[in-house]
Amino acid sequence: MARVTVEGSEVVVRLGLRETLVARRRTIRFPVSTLREVGVETSWWRVLRGEAGRGLWLPGRCVGLRHGPDGTDFVAVHAEGPALWMDLSPEAPFSRVSVSAPEPETTERALRVYMPAEPPLEP
Repeated sequence: MARVTVEGSEVVVRLGLRETLVARRRTIRFPVSTLREVGVETSWWRVLRGEAGRGLWLPGRCVGLRHGPDGTDFVAVHAEGPALWMDLSPEAPFSRVSVSAPEPETTERALRVYMPAEPPLEP
């Protein structure tokens, strides 16, 4: 299960051991300024967008990259609970990061403090 924290000017997602082995990375980092929207989805599979890329895609456990029209998403979710999702701006390494995390509602509220007050204007 992933742990999401804010360290300085970055959001840091620390993956659990199983997710680390599959994703071939221990952490996901992105600037807090790129955070555009955050939410909790009770049906974990609804955070999956686009086509499956590199990773593990089993019923009830999904870890890896997904590619869609909006860019690349990073996913580390499982069926045992809700998923926390974070939509990011184009400057971020991913379009969306979705993870199963302990107390996702608490994490969502904590991250909302860092979101911009006004949504950016579309060009």
